[in-house]
Amino acid sequence: MTGEILTTAEMTKADAFAVAHGTPSLVLMENAGRAVTDAIVARFKPCAVTVLCGPGNNGGDGFAVAHLLKQHWFRVRVAHDGGHKGDAAAMAAAWDGESVALTPAALDGAALVVDALFGAGLSRPLEGAVAQVVEALNDLPVVAIDVPSGVSGDTGQPLGAVHVTAALTVTFFRKKPGHLLMPGRALCGELVVADIGIPPQAADTQLHENTPALWHFPWPKAQGHKYDRGHCVVVCGPAHATGAARLAARGALRIGAGLVSVAAPPEAVAVNAAHLTAIMIKPFEGADGLAQLLADKRFNAVVIGPGLGVSGETRALVDVVLKSGAAVVLDADALTSFKGDPEALFNRLHEHCVLTPHDGEFERLFPGLLDQSASKVEAVRTAAARAGCTVLLKGSDTVIAEASGKAAINANAPATLATAGAGDVLSGFIAGLLAQKLAGFEAACAGVWLHGAAAAAFGPGLIAEDLPEILPRILTELRHD
Repeated sequence: MTGEILTTAEMTKADAFAVAHGTPSLVLMENAGRAVTDAIVARFKPCAVTVLCGPGNNGGDGFAVAHLLKQHWFRVRVAHDGGHKGDAAAMAAAWDGESVALTPAALDGAALVVDALFGAGLSRPLEGAVAQVVEALNDLPVVAIDVPSGVSGDTGQPLGAVHVTAALTVTFFRKKPGHLLMPGRALCGELVVADIGIPPQAADTQLHENTPALWHFPWPKAQGHKYDRGHCVVVCGPAHATGAARLAARGALRIGAGLVSVAAPPEAVAVNAAHLTAIMIKPFEGADGLAQLLADKRFNAVVIGPGLGVSGETRALVDVVLKSGAAVVLDADALTSFKGDPEALFNRLHEHCVLTPHDGEFERLFPGLLDQSASKVEAVRTAAARAGCTVLLKGSDTVIAEASGKAAINANAPATLATAGAGDVLSGFIAGLLAQKLAGFEAACAGVWLHGAAAAAFGPGLIAEDLPEILPRILTELRHD
């Protein structure tokens, strides 16, 4: 599987695996130094460089970089306070250039800084002389080895008030969660993942970056027909709040569902009819009426929640949808209506459900879980296990997890997606894929990646209505690739 993301503990195991299978740890360090040097030489002309070296293996990588940069005509100064052990001590002993104490004065005259202070496994705030040096970096361009010092490799969160902001980060073998979770992704700058000789089979993990390699798009078959591609139903709210349902319906249709219908209460039929053409309208009255409609098993995927309203009636409609046997995307008001009684929802959910909360909705269903968890990924995994289905926590670093613990981090969403109705379109994308018989986790991953790709392709000025309309271009590119 491609796109594996390794926690710091898993990366330690991968290093050990490589050593156990014949690659000495000192060779791994030399390879890491060469990879960082190659990335620097490709982007910067020879200049005055200060390499900040900590006492551990990250510092050892830094000494290897210093040695190689010197060979490329960079004017190199290494700042460190000693105390190196193991491979790092061997690298430090081999350094024959300028060494200075780790103080802000070490930055004098530098045009570039290499941050080799601490790697992804750091678990404490930067303090003392190290913190003083980092505070003195100001606007100097920094190349970070592994992760910017002071940032957790597992959470992407700064460990204290002082941390490095890098222009370029070079990590090894596989990305870490902190490279993709915000704000770590922004603090890394450009990210390079380098091969340093660790065997691919050392990547033992259930966490992946969400890319098309993680899922398979259900392309229409030449001999197929629309009924093969499912019939998605979007449950609509009252007449004054119908736009969200239409956005979801349009998304489901564009992503390939064979048929899409909006299930509308009587007072919302006319307003929907005035706006819809290829999307059908199915009138219903109350929970009993929706149950009668969904008794037709050709309706195999349902979106419920957008624009529905927070109420007991919404809870009753959710109950009907979950009893129908269809695959279901629950969003917005379908989630918030269970605030204070989330178990009433969890007891009804099944494996073909996808929950798509933003942070506020997540907190209503899983109070305190984000704050109590070691990372955002672990919070969503716990939520998925508790709910017994796929959970997608929306954001600039959307995390998707299924009940088994398999999880993905999505990192292609541009800031322009923070616009009204974008989440409704996402619900439609996912439900349209469920209608085409993708499993919940795969549909959620594909939907959120295509959502981000469409927004990025459109660019500035994006509104939710644009997302379904630009999707065909993204799908054409995906199929070509």
